[in-house]
Amino acid sequence: QVQLVESGGGLAQTGGSLRLSCAASGRTFSGRAMGWFRQAPGKERELVATISWSVGATRYKDSVKGRFTISRENAKDTIYLQMNSLKPEDTAVYYCAATSRYSLASLASEYDYWGQGTQVTVSS
Repeated sequence: QVQLVESGGGLAQTGGSLRLSCAASGRTFSGRAMGWFRQAPGKERELVATISWSVGATRYKDSVKGRFTISRENAKDTIYLQMNSLKPEDTAVYYCAATSRYSLASLASEYDYWGQGTQVTVSS
């Protein structure tokens, strides 16, 4: 088992910033690609960003490119999502997820472990 705990969500104004963190514990964090997903009310869960294990390759949802940055500190078993220039359409519950894959993973079905989610609300 891998336990994932997100933090850092909250309320921001349009154009503001938030930084999400996800701390992993339990079975090894090593070798796992990680991802951030989000789900807005009435919508499907969607990939926001994913990062590979070792070389730090990343992939982003088109609408967040240039605004969001995913990063990881393997020594701390933690990943981050820096969100800048926030928009009301970024409002959602954000989930951290871990996959057994070494490389990037874009589908929710490829992820084995999920955090409980953290709410991000962007006011207009």
